[in-house]
Amino acid sequence: MKALLPRSLMGQMLLAVAVALLFVQSLSAFLVYSAQRDSYETGMLNVAAFRIVMETRGREALRGAERPESAPFGGPRPRGFPLETTTTAPNLSKEVRDGHAEAKLGQILGEQSLKVARIVIVHRRLGDDKRASERFLRHARHHEMPREQMNEILGNHLIVVGVQLEGQDQWLVTRVLSPRAMNLLLYPLIFQTLGIYAVLMAAVTFILRRMTRPLAALTRRVEDFAVARDLDGQIPVSGPEDMQRLILAHNAMENRIVDLLDEKDVMLGAIGHDLKTPLAALRVRIESVEDDIERARMATTIEDIVRTLDDILSLARVGRPSDPLERTELSALVVSVVEEYEDMGEPVELGETCRMALELRPTWLRRALRNLIGNALRYGHTARVSLGKDGGQAVIVIEDDGPGIPDDSIESMMNPFTRGDPSRNSATGGAGLGLALARAIADQHGGSLTLANRYGAEGRVEGLTARLTIPMG
Repeated sequence: MKALLPRSLMGQMLLAVAVALLFVQSLSAFLVYSAQRDSYETGMLNVAAFRIVMETRGREALRGAERPESAPFGGPRPRGFPLETTTTAPNLSKEVRDGHAEAKLGQILGEQSLKVARIVIVHRRLGDDKRASERFLRHARHHEMPREQMNEILGNHLIVVGVQLEGQDQWLVTRVLSPRAMNLLLYPLIFQTLGIYAVLMAAVTFILRRMTRPLAALTRRVEDFAVARDLDGQIPVSGPEDMQRLILAHNAMENRIVDLLDEKDVMLGAIGHDLKTPLAALRVRIESVEDDIERARMATTIEDIVRTLDDILSLARVGRPSDPLERTELSALVVSVVEEYEDMGEPVELGETCRMALELRPTWLRRALRNLIGNALRYGHTARVSLGKDGGQAVIVIEDDGPGIPDDSIESMMNPFTRGDPSRNSATGGAGLGLALARAIADQHGGSLTLANRYGAEGRVEGLTARLTIPMG
């Protein structure tokens, strides 16, 4: 069901308004049709009452009164259906009586001081009433009415009225054919309803488009700014006043963010310079240490500090890279990184790869691959690297045969300065920035980094799988 609903704001608002308008218009059309049909039915009952009163009181009593002309069918007008006297009620055994019309006719006859014992009213098609259809067909043949018109009129609505007065055994039966307008009333009303509905929906669509167009532009701008983080392409102020205020606030926020990023870059540059300079001086000074073992330890400590400092600076700068995107053959980049480890004698295997060219920042992606392969070697003692496609994404998979990561700690392991259980302790080196930096680089390219344990047949962890995805579009 959710898949059938529109996903955009404008689509959902249009659907809601369309459903509400359709309900209101349908209800309005039904009420208008019911009122007009009731008016037609009242007129038909008045014709039937007139005939019954005329029969019971005699034509002389109504002399001078204007007799309504009946027009039960098209063409030259006959005198209508005559009043009949029968010994039985006019309704058939399976016909449903119209109690509402019976009560209304009883009220009309009561106003004429007629004492009525019973009233029966049923509805039929003209073609289903034997006496009425025979009379009509004689009239139609006499006036050479076309067959198409005859068939159309035979389908018209006929009301059959039977009245039994108090103290009498016989029934007075009359028939009244619906005016032609009553049968054609529904179609103009439907077209009118649809026309009003179309006009209202067009107006609502215009208003919603005016509201949602700047919102869509603002959404695209937010998406672009999340990647580029510069002030080029800020959207102009447009739309309703509320939307204008939102755009102004967003542009001001972008300016503030860019200023903060500029300040951060200046601060990071100063930190890198101020810390690396004394570290370089320490490298020189430790050369004067005579104890080879102590000198090696000091050199290792300095290298760890420099490496950690580089990771921190890289993690801080990855969100706002200075190098542009380049069209890069991803398979060649993966092969070159694997070959670096093979040249150093590391147990890194290259699995299946497929050629694909993407817009990348190759320097950053190499850094991410080195971090992931380095983690696999450090904790799993081996690494298997493969490259494939999954839908519209390039997928780089790095597997190791290590102890894995507890399932409830996988997500936190990709946060900066987070280290795992004793199997991943400080004895292996590092400051817990490798996975965080790799995920930040994946996010920089619009992709993602996920970690998952591999389980064997007995449910034991057989290693960890890192899956780095990059959109190919």
